[in-house]
Amino acid sequence: MSNIESWPTRAVLIVCHVAGMVDMVALPVWVGNLVQRYGFNSQQAGGIVTLFLTGVVLASVLLAPRFDRLPRRWIPAIGYGISAIGFLCASVVKEFGSLAALHVVSGLGVGVGLSFIHGTMGCSQNPHRIFAYAQAALGLFAVGFLGVVPQALSALGGSALFVVFAGVMSLAAVCAAAGFPAEDRTCIGQTSARQSETHVPRATWFAVGGVLVLTLNQAMMFSFLERIGIDRHFGTDRVNFVLLTTGIVGLFPALIAAVLQRRLDARAVALTAPWAQAALALTVTNAATFLPYALAGSIYPFVTLFAHTFLFGLIARIDQSGRAVASTPAMIMSGSAVGPLLAGTLALGMGYWAIGICVVLFAAVSTLLVWRIPHGSSAPEHTAMGIAH
Repeated sequence: MSNIESWPTRAVLIVCHVAGMVDMVALPVWVGNLVQRYGFNSQQAGGIVTLFLTGVVLASVLLAPRFDRLPRRWIPAIGYGISAIGFLCASVVKEFGSLAALHVVSGLGVGVGLSFIHGTMGCSQNPHRIFAYAQAALGLFAVGFLGVVPQALSALGGSALFVVFAGVMSLAAVCAAAGFPAEDRTCIGQTSARQSETHVPRATWFAVGGVLVLTLNQAMMFSFLERIGIDRHFGTDRVNFVLLTTGIVGLFPALIAAVLQRRLDARAVALTAPWAQAALALTVTNAATFLPYALAGSIYPFVTLFAHTFLFGLIARIDQSGRAVASTPAMIMSGSAVGPLLAGTLALGMGYWAIGICVVLFAAVSTLLVWRIPHGSSAPEHTAMGIAH
């Protein structure tokens, strides 16, 4: 058993994954907090969050191609430490410019750490399974975060959100410093010098495009889920209940994806998911009453988490060097980075209904990309590879 396959190392990877993916959980609270307590409009609030995600993308783009050549022992801890310091500083400023700059710094730190986390996951014996565990842990974190943080912000003020983020990143930094593997023998075995010089397989990029669109749609809709409910006068308590429900629902998709790993074709999942997102987005953005808003909003993250688990495993199978999955933060955050700003601009200029229409258009783009992935590369894993655990 390699170091990656030990449960202490898996636990470190999972904790660091949760910290690095905090935006997937926090977007509606994050944007809503900047609008309600800092006085920014929807475009400015979305722009600040976009700058954080842009920092993640830049760091990942720079590091992912070099994943199989860089020393890994301390880099994730340093990255998460930088992010923690950035968020802690953000908790004591109110100006747009200062918050924007500190969000970029924090994003760069997260991008550094998360690139190494996902690259290492991709070199494990069963990337689909460990990513599913990590996504399930993210769902568990979402329940606590969405159940506690909105109430804490009401009591303690908007700066408390950045203190929470700083604490999460500090925990990830400590875990990475204590237990991140110094040498990844599995990945070394998979990635020879010759492999490092070859191009990533072409099919990988179609799958990467699918992930990017999937997360773009998620970020567009989820970042304004709270504001849509508040602006339609559904009530703060009921909207907070919907946010908590999204966390509870988020416990299950990755676990279900792990169970269905050998039963569903990843390509079919990736073709279906964007249209499910589109139907739910149209429901949320056009709902005149609370019930359809609540049902569609609660289910929305399930689709993203379920499909992303299959796509992560698919990308790891197509490109076994670990370089493609090391760019997972860039894939996710490229979509997520554009989402809040684009959704905020649409909401400010045309109204929330325009977000739903935009999700439909991007679903069509995703279909064109995923359709070009060869059938054989996306077959259920018992036919594509003989790894059981």
